[in-house]
Amino acid sequence: MPETSEGWKTAVTMLQDVAPLAIPEGASAMTIQVEWEPGDQGTPPHRHSDPSFGYVVEGAVRFELEGEPERVVEAGGTFWEPGGDVIHHQDGNALTDARNRFVVTMMCAPGKPMLDLVDEQELAERAHLRAPRPTG
Repeated sequence: MPETSEGWKTAVTMLQDVAPLAIPEGASAMTIQVEWEPGDQGTPPHRHSDPSFGYVVEGAVRFELEGEPERVVEAGGTFWEPGGDVIHHQDGNALTDARNRFVVTMMCAPGKPMLDLVDEQELAERAHLRAPRPTG
């Protein structure tokens, strides 16, 4: 058997650490890869039943959760959302001249869909919970 190198001690880089997490018994997890064309606005406003964790592989993602300001997460960056009632407003491509690609692992409560779209009426009712929009 080959001797183990000491490289394993430095091979891992912590990208995000989120706590506390409550995962219901019987929950499942799904990991997906998403690729958006230049300027694609991404998934319409939605929510997940439980936490989701993402990593931007290439390009840049325009990311916005209810109550938080919109931000751009560039390649090598991470994002997460707690799930539950929180609306995920944006996950589109922040670039107009290149594709982006990111990987997301979503936890899912038993009997719930991985993603629920939010209708216009609920968006209007919860507009006061959205962070101020960037100007210009």
